[in-house]
Amino acid sequence: MADDFVKQIATVPLFARCSSGDLAKIARLTDEIEVEPGRQLVVEGDAGHEAFVVIDGSATISQGGVDVADVGPGSVFGEMALIDRVPRNATVTATTPMRLLVIGQREFSGLLDEAPDFRNSIMAALADRVRQKDLELYG
Repeated sequence: MADDFVKQIATVPLFARCSSGDLAKIARLTDEIEVEPGRQLVVEGDAGHEAFVVIDGSATISQGGVDVADVGPGSVFGEMALIDRVPRNATVTATTPMRLLVIGQREFSGLLDEAPDFRNSIMAALADRVRQKDLELYG
């Protein structure tokens, strides 16, 4: 099962620059959960303590009560909760039965502290994300 976790985690943009060794460490820190349709996985305004990777199923993302996007297999959401402690900026609700990988903030922070190469990979991925948003906003 750990190999499956590593493969799923490797598809997450936040972890795209991580070494296979760091991906294996992340995999050891994740849990797999199953949820039913209608379950709110994160709620806008609540404190975030974990991130989710969708293995199977789909969910709707809403902001201010308006649906803004859908997520499916390979998608990640809630990952900013791993980096900072600001309230969630959206609600994510399962629309089908789902299988998810979950990584907690405490476990993730411990890995950042113990593995400088991992921390550098995460910083580079975040810089890529900001750069992409800048291009979208400012062309």
